[in-house]
Amino acid sequence: MIKGVEQPPQYHPEGDVWVHTLMLLEHLRAFPEGRASATLAWGMLLHDVGKPATFTPPDPAKAGDRIRFNGHVEVGVAVAREILNRLRFSNEDAAQILELIKHHMQFGDVMKMKQSTLKRFLRLPKFDEHLALHRADVMSSNKNLELYEYALRHLEELGEEQIRPKLLVTGEDLIAAGYKPGPAFKAMLEVAEDAQLEGIVATHEEALQLIAEKFGKDRG
Repeated sequence: MIKGVEQPPQYHPEGDVWVHTLMLLEHLRAFPEGRASATLAWGMLLHDVGKPATFTPPDPAKAGDRIRFNGHVEVGVAVAREILNRLRFSNEDAAQILELIKHHMQFGDVMKMKQSTLKRFLRLPKFDEHLALHRADVMSSNKNLELYEYALRHLEELGEEQIRPKLLVTGEDLIAAGYKPGPAFKAMLEVAEDAQLEGIVATHEEALQLIAEKFGKDRG
């Protein structure tokens, strides 16, 4: 399926998707015996499984155009889901493998993320596997570890309390404040959490005030 699928040489000098994937899997050898998880191994194997279906050759009418794989992540998740279902993976393992595929390209934006987006990214379950996949991915292509090191540094510097702080406002708090439960609750809580993660609000009262300013004081 992935053998013979060419890639843009400026990003993948190593060769086609098949060669790239084999090189990725070689990085499992770096783990002490038995320490590399099955979900990480399968994430590595399937991370680019959406590329064959999304392969787009360079447009000769566009100077400097290159091979593209637009949407390969979304397609890859769908293809991998079928494979994992067919092989009867557990729901837990399948979910983690699909998360690895879904987020493996997100590292490309990590240095441009606002603080709230970055912290949500860093607190993905089993983030160590996301880091390991990304490191193997770049070491099997352009060998540029800048984004990996940026994510790892912020993971270590921010720590658990900043990445996953106790929420200043919960749904129960909104009800206690007089808001009627409904579809707007999710948006309210997201606004409050974003502001908390960005450092805009630091107290329960400030978060409730922000919600009132954004959504009005009419509590239904």
